[in-house]
Amino acid sequence: HPFPLLPWTSHAGLSAWIQIASSSEGHRASLSVHALNVLTGLPATGLAVHLSQLRGSNQAWMELMTSATSTDGRADKSQLASLQLESGTYKLRFATGEYWQQQGLSSFFPYVEVVFTITRAERKVHVPLLLSPYSYTTYRGS
Repeated sequence: HPFPLLPWTSHAGLSAWIQIASSSEGHRASLSVHALNVLTGLPATGLAVHLSQLRGSNQAWMELMTSATSTDGRADKSQLASLQLESGTYKLRFATGEYWQQQGLSSFFPYVEVVFTITRAERKVHVPLLLSPYSYTTYRGS
């Protein structure tokens, strides 16, 4: 791999944990999201996050929830308690342009969309997002 992987997942308190019921087998799955402002090294507080799932024969995105990161980097778990996270394709959309505007900065990316696949075998999905006004990085965390 030409680029080194940095251990960003070790930052305590920066995780937005989202507990969601998963599959018809009654398993519990969790979706965690790190939203980190790399200019300050702090959570990206107030960042709007939308979760959607690709559904139907026409393969259209259906929004499942909308939330915003809080000062401790956590999303509102109560919004997600009734969702069923099944096998399929999901999208996290982060309103990065609005976030940077609230910080008094301009940005290049008005939003960031992270599309990922959940398989039946997965019980935990972790999606870190590292932000600056002119770049972002995301990867499958552990």
